[in-house]
Amino acid sequence: MSFKKKAAAVAVLCALSAVSMVASAQTIRIANQGDALSLDPHSLNESLQLSVTANVYETLVGRNKDLSLAPLLATSWKQTSPNVWRFELRKGVVFHDGTPFTADDVVFSFARAQGDGSDMRATLSDIKAVRKVGDLAVEIETNGPFPILPDVISLTMIMSKKWCEENQATKPVDRRKGIENTASFKANGTGPFRVRERQPNVRTVFTRNGTYWGKIDGNAQEIVFTPIANPATRVAALVSGEVDVMEPVPVQDIARINAAPNARVITGPEMRTIFLGMDQKRDELQYSNVKGKNPFKDKRVRQAFYQAIDIAGIQRTVMRGASKPTALLVGPGINGWTADQDKRLPYDVDAAKKLLTEAGYPNGFEVSMNCPNDRYVNDGQICQSVAANLAKIGVKINLVAETKGTYFPKILRRDTSFYMLGWTPTTYDSHNALSSLTACPDDKGTGQFNLGAYCNPKLDELTKKIQSESDKAKRNEMIKEAFKVHSDDIGHLPLHQQSLAWGVSKKVELVQLADNFMYFKWMSIK
Repeated sequence: MSFKKKAAAVAVLCALSAVSMVASAQTIRIANQGDALSLDPHSLNESLQLSVTANVYETLVGRNKDLSLAPLLATSWKQTSPNVWRFELRKGVVFHDGTPFTADDVVFSFARAQGDGSDMRATLSDIKAVRKVGDLAVEIETNGPFPILPDVISLTMIMSKKWCEENQATKPVDRRKGIENTASFKANGTGPFRVRERQPNVRTVFTRNGTYWGKIDGNAQEIVFTPIANPATRVAALVSGEVDVMEPVPVQDIARINAAPNARVITGPEMRTIFLGMDQKRDELQYSNVKGKNPFKDKRVRQAFYQAIDIAGIQRTVMRGASKPTALLVGPGINGWTADQDKRLPYDVDAAKKLLTEAGYPNGFEVSMNCPNDRYVNDGQICQSVAANLAKIGVKINLVAETKGTYFPKILRRDTSFYMLGWTPTTYDSHNALSSLTACPDDKGTGQFNLGAYCNPKLDELTKKIQSESDKAKRNEMIKEAFKVHSDDIGHLPLHQQSLAWGVSKKVELVQLADNFMYFKWMSIK
């Protein structure tokens, strides 16, 4: 065993020992394949990051157990004009340090989330202004009619203006540059749990907030969150009783866990879509042996890649059936998805070879592919399968697989030629995917996660119209048209929606949501 592997094994054993030592009757121990990269709620728009911080920080509008909208720091909201919404704020709420929550914190937090270094800018790019209209009321003005504004802000977490100013954390850190500040490792929210201890990539301990304004349904007094990257170690920790909850469960281990006397696997559909993106902006790819031009600017090359990927084989062998192949960047459960559009081009190696030849690459070419190996279900193996598929049409993939801690800062800088990404529309509406993933990138945050800079002005025009259209039938027709434009362009290479699989002790009750958020306030242990 190499020194690095020994060190990693020792770190996991130490973390599990620490977890066991703090376990008590109302402590729930959670293991995930990765860690939240920061405690700053505006620094990274990534599901695990937001799921962790959503237990500490709160939003104006949240979600119920059925994912319908729920009042949190706002008790009510209404449109006062086509472009203006008024939110009444909750009385008697305090931050964990005892500071009262007011409209000033809301105005500050939205400005922070829309500012430099924030990864939430794309979702808020259509907000023109946030104004205080009383100690416990704010107005949000949008650039035009925006009927889904309450959905859009359901993940914009509110921070204490006073605390941020005192701790030099008035601006979020830019994860692309690896910068940190006090908010990266300390937290002061209004949520049902507080952060007691933070050791990045080792463990984070949360304790129940005794001054929480609302009801906490579960009985958990303490949550110990431990990242365990190795799937076998994670499964063993659950089966042995060293952890109470773990995710994701490797698909090959579902039967083993269900056969254990003390654990079971909770499964369900997930709204996340896994897809591949390609650099379509640079005139020459950064990481390819093709010089003087960019093969991904040619639709025939993009289509060749698409039709060379054996998605049914990936579903069968890599995902063990725990995925749904897709032709779109959204799946069932997201407004605007339709089954008639969700039909993939056929897997056809001969057709793919012909397309490459027509594009001027009869012998294929080389290109590097960036891939995480600890973020999505079997992500590394999926990329290996894609590489093997593309080899059949003469494309040599130089696979660069790495942990998400180094992967995301790199690809978010657009330092990639070919990459994997997963996306859950946090508004549960297709406009989120269109504006974040397919819109032409600009300096306001639109197209922020369109990392290959695919761009079609017709699609942009439709996306803007979708945003302001209040007639749902008309709006959904425009969404359908937008997805047709994107599919015809082969703007990205959709793969599948993965299935949720959480390993849970039989002593624990919790709520599994299709957005893969894990809320501690709904967790109980016998």
